[in-house]
Amino acid sequence: MLRDQTEPLGKVLSRIASGTIKTRSKARRLKQNKGKSETPEVDKPQISLCVNGDHVSVETVNSDAWLDGAVLHVGDLKYKVERNPPTFTVSELPSSLMSGFPVCPKLEIEFGDLKDCKFTWLKESSPNAHMRGDTECWMEAGLERVFTPSNLDIGLRVMLKCTPGNGSKFGQPKELVSSGAVEAGPGTCTFDNRHIYTQKVTDDSSLRVVSYNILADIYAQTDLSKTVLYPYCAPYALEMDYRQNLIKKELSGYNADIICLQEVDKGAFLDSLSPALDAFGLEGVFKIKDRQYEGLATYFRRSKLKLLEQCDVVLREALTADPLHRELLEKVSTNPGLKEKIETRSTVLQVTILQSLCDPSRILCVGNTHLYWHPKGGNIRLVQIAVALKHMKQVVMEKHPGARLIFAGDFNSTPSSGLFQLVCEGSVSENHDDWASNGPEEQIQAALTHPFQLASACGVPAYTNYVGGFQGCLDYIFVEPHVLEVEQVIPPPSHEEVTTALALPSVSHPSDHIAQVCDLKWRTSD
Repeated sequence: MLRDQTEPLGKVLSRIASGTIKTRSKARRLKQNKGKSETPEVDKPQISLCVNGDHVSVETVNSDAWLDGAVLHVGDLKYKVERNPPTFTVSELPSSLMSGFPVCPKLEIEFGDLKDCKFTWLKESSPNAHMRGDTECWMEAGLERVFTPSNLDIGLRVMLKCTPGNGSKFGQPKELVSSGAVEAGPGTCTFDNRHIYTQKVTDDSSLRVVSYNILADIYAQTDLSKTVLYPYCAPYALEMDYRQNLIKKELSGYNADIICLQEVDKGAFLDSLSPALDAFGLEGVFKIKDRQYEGLATYFRRSKLKLLEQCDVVLREALTADPLHRELLEKVSTNPGLKEKIETRSTVLQVTILQSLCDPSRILCVGNTHLYWHPKGGNIRLVQIAVALKHMKQVVMEKHPGARLIFAGDFNSTPSSGLFQLVCEGSVSENHDDWASNGPEEQIQAALTHPFQLASACGVPAYTNYVGGFQGCLDYIFVEPHVLEVEQVIPPPSHEEVTTALALPSVSHPSDHIAQVCDLKWRTSD
């Protein structure tokens, strides 16, 4: 039942009585229609609610009447009352299961907490045992929220028995059976060796940060992708279910505290990544690109960090509408062609303010972005990065004074670009070559500066994007080294691993980019 808490008990009991009469009358009419003799009118049943054997007054409001353990009497029948029992509102298993890769159910609960739930994983005793209806067709396989099938489980379906709980009681259990059997995984993946360096979560004085363009499904599944961009990649390895299995295993194995993802499909965020990463202790926020189906996701470890605020912005809207960027807008407006191009871009900046739980004075402003992609778009990227840096400057100076900046993403800019110079050196001149990146007809002159002291935490690898027609360094995690010292950079996959199937993505690597991963340590003030 779902009833208003302030409604008197008598009103609910009357409704139950009316419903009972209607149901019984309908049943008797059906009998009558089948040629049975006419039946007398249904008597109104005696309905009451008792607590410890005493009748509850019909004047009592619902919130006081319906107590755990109360008994509802409907005629000769008795019903034990359970108030707000823990209940799964969503419970689903992923459609694709692979040996060696974690199976993370999508679960949402009301009146309970997932950490208080019971989980029992079972697997078929032999292939198709469940479909044949064999007695004893299931055998226990695990008792954790996440289950990782082994090669011995290939060809077997799995079942999850999950019981919702809240720490003091349990609700009705659910049984979920996988739609298909466990399939063989690809064996060794490009990230397996990287996980050797990330077997444990960092301590309270450090943060492990990941930035990763995971290749949106809407781009991986096009005919262009399959025939022109990634013809070397087996078609099944471009499918979303397959790649999501690899991405979930890769991300969970980094044991990160902060993960900044780009090219995240909205469906993948809601139905795949968030349920999986939640099981590994991470909470996420999502910012979709303007007028697009994919966007940015930032995850943080809830045992170490707390979300204070989201200060996301669409860069073209900020440029044209926020007085903060008036000076830059005036310069851009001197070239209508450039201005129009910038105004058609859907680029967003996701800004997530996080507070350390062990030291509340440590506040982080985590920027995450994916800038304009075109090789000749250096001028547009300079405008975009200038807007982004100024926006975050306002956040850390006015909204959250003292917050420290981590700025991650796919910047689509190599280390020789004006953008990289601006971020790491603090300024770029009005005559930089990138202002003329698409010819003199789109050129403006604008000297840019920002007050942060930033460096690329992972340095400048030979490449972070490796496809058939291009290899280069485009992805960075920019940090303030005087505040967060780089403790460890997780080595990228070897060149041999990257090129096993010619380029990326591949059967053993789910994206055309390589995750940037580093450990940062808070510097102690003297």
